[in-house]
Amino acid sequence: MTAPHPLVTRARNLADDLLTPHAERVDQEGVPASHIEEIKRSGLLGVSAPREYGGTAAPASVARETAEILAGACCSTWFVQTQHHTPVMTLANSEGPVRERLLGPLARGELLSGVAYAHLRAYPRTPVRVTREKGAWRFDGTVPWYTGWGLNDVMLLAGVTDTDEALFAFTEAREQPGLSASEPLRLAALTAARTVSLELDGFRLPEEAVALRKPYARWAATDRAKTVNASPAVFGIAETALALLDDTTSAPLRARLADVRDRAYTLADHPAPEDHRAERLALRTEAYELMRAATTAAMVAGGGRAMALTHKAQRLARESLFLLVQGQTPESRQAHLRALAG
Repeated sequence: MTAPHPLVTRARNLADDLLTPHAERVDQEGVPASHIEEIKRSGLLGVSAPREYGGTAAPASVARETAEILAGACCSTWFVQTQHHTPVMTLANSEGPVRERLLGPLARGELLSGVAYAHLRAYPRTPVRVTREKGAWRFDGTVPWYTGWGLNDVMLLAGVTDTDEALFAFTEAREQPGLSASEPLRLAALTAARTVSLELDGFRLPEEAVALRKPYARWAATDRAKTVNASPAVFGIAETALALLDDTTSAPLRARLADVRDRAYTLADHPAPEDHRAERLALRTEAYELMRAATTAAMVAGGGRAMALTHKAQRLARESLFLLVQGQTPESRQAHLRALAG
């Protein structure tokens, strides 16, 4: 039997010793800075980062397995740290000076990055507009969702230029002239992840902060290829919910979950990410439905006690609702709604 990858072992130890025992408290009180410090020390922030910058460059299968473990243990903590991996890979593929300034500290876990780019999926609406002004880039508009405020060190901020380019640049994750944050949003699930909205009013960043400029259509095609795949977090939540059930109830659901996971991950590793699009979306939807079944079964098994905010089953059920819309695009939304309509 092959030994687990060291990062998988670290993720399991972190989940067993810290995340799982405190998950219900974190759900109500917020992700503490101490959780983030342990994530930073674990090496998990560099799971996909280049070795030459201090990362592990682990296979995609390892990144998925660690994500399942963290999400199943404490979805709020997972969601804060999962934002970090897009900035890391953006820098790994960048050639600008910001790569040399930030990729090492991010890959080694010395800094934690958040992301402010999901609003790009609203195109042709442009919630954040970027214009060239006096040798710098000016950002105006609203970032509806920014996770990890007060926990992140830096953020990857994106908007659309007047020439229809998607532009991504790094800045410190704090209030600055032209950048202000709302009060933390109260959400049905994952309020603990410290999500705010950001107002941008003439916020300027220098050219050397830019990590990516690409025609919007090209960026969107790459983004769509990622969002049609099933999320590892969905499998992590489902597995944790199934662990609350007896073997007779959990066995058939566990078998179906394993089958969907295997097929979804096989497609995720396919060398042509645009191929089998309909099948990818169908498996994404099927994974959602299995997660819903698992968390519903955990609630039913828990009975009236499961309605207490200190009960794991209701936390998992609320987290499953959040994952239904996390990373959602118009395409994935319509595919899911069609499946629900039969």
